[in-house]
Amino acid sequence: MEPVTRPDTSTKHADEVSAMFDEVSPRYDLINDVLTVGNDRLWRIATTKAVGPRKGMRILDLAAGTGTSSAALAAHGAHVVAADFSEGMLAEGRKRQAGNDLIEFVWADATQLPFEDNSFDAATISYGLRNVNDPRKAIAEMRRVVKPGGRVVIAEFSTPPSSAIRAPYAWYGKHVLPRIAGAINREAAAAYSYLNESIEAWPSQDELASWLRDAGLERVAYRNLTFGIVALHRGFVPREPVVVTAADTAAAKPAEQKPAAKKPAAKKPAAAAKPAVAKKPAAKKPATLKPAAAKPAASAKPAAAKPAATAKPAAAAKPVAPKPAAAKPAATDTPAKPAAQPTTTGDVQ
Repeated sequence: MEPVTRPDTSTKHADEVSAMFDEVSPRYDLINDVLTVGNDRLWRIATTKAVGPRKGMRILDLAAGTGTSSAALAAHGAHVVAADFSEGMLAEGRKRQAGNDLIEFVWADATQLPFEDNSFDAATISYGLRNVNDPRKAIAEMRRVVKPGGRVVIAEFSTPPSSAIRAPYAWYGKHVLPRIAGAINREAAAAYSYLNESIEAWPSQDELASWLRDAGLERVAYRNLTFGIVALHRGFVPREPVVVTAADTAAAKPAEQKPAAKKPAAKKPAAAAKPAVAKKPAAKKPATLKPAAAKPAASAKPAAAKPAATAKPAAAAKPVAPKPAAAKPAATDTPAKPAAQPTTTGDVQ
């Protein structure tokens, strides 16, 4: 039997990686259970909760392998598209999940997903992102196919923060993991040596989180599982960020035009006030006509002026009194002028 293909960790050519998984697919899940001492089941539960599958949702499970993670999502009623670039894994998955109408197995390259924009409610990938030759592009593709408001969840082996865990874990991965895998599947030893090297070369939790932000995801966060041996990252696709910005701009323009629309509204009350002002002077004019009857009293002024020649001081005092009396009617005429002024003010408004 030919040895299993061992990809180069620096290049991770898709054909080499897929060929490796094709060859280890029959016992892949068993090896994982043994190597993780059953922790992979707990990690799967945590990943499923992070995705939050519900009935009616359409979820992309990228690098789904044999569909174990897809089955956990489908158990909540979601329709799952299990995508992988290993035909051997997909064949094994179709065999194991036969009869599960909620799981659809599809061949796909993570860097060029054959799906339309905004076609999934969520997307997830478990322990497969580090095997992609361009993981940043894969994250961008996951973001592209997820609807606004949907989430992207990544479960991946990572770097334990504590050196007390990190040192023995590195020793285990380098010396123990390949031997156990080889004991279960003789051809798998080389494959698991590659997988351990890919884990050692994988970036830290914070760096992976920055990749998610760079891809345009928001509310990015992660949490460590089993002392940081695995890290669970999650980010959300923004809710139509471009549309919201355009709406804000469009909303700002009408806001500037609204005062112009209010000016005619201000004129209407002014126009309504005009008749009211016009009617008031009309009522006052008859009142001003009454003092006009006092004008004959003014014609008596010449008669008062004759005695003024003999008694200038007294006459001077007497005419002073009539003159203010004559001024009072003039004052009654003065209110007629302010009556015209409100009409002019109303026209300006």
